[in-house]
Amino acid sequence: MDKTIKIQKTQALLQEVLTTALSELHDPLLHSLSVTKVLCSKGKYHAKVFIESSGLDKDQQNKILAHLNRAKSILREYVLSATGWFKCPDFSFVFDDELNTSKSLDALFEQIKNQRSGND
Repeated sequence: MDKTIKIQKTQALLQEVLTTALSELHDPLLHSLSVTKVLCSKGKYHAKVFIESSGLDKDQQNKILAHLNRAKSILREYVLSATGWFKCPDFSFVFDDELNTSKSLDALFEQIKNQRSGND
């Protein structure tokens, strides 16, 4: 099997399992978070986990990151038991700003469209 396909499957599985794991935690800050994507290193020793950031300010994001880092070992145990793997990648959590960026680009394009239609 192609290595890139294998990594993509691993990333998709981690995204699904981590979303479920976060929803089952008893931490009110974490149980409603959504994992938007996961990027694994080639050796699968490290995984960068992207969390949806819409509607969160920087203080809330920092608080959530602190809670995620404290729950990292619980999440790793959950992944190991859910997947049957012998090792689990080390997670680093970051907030995904792609949705906010695409919304601002859409608004910018709409503004340009309105200006052009107003000039015609």
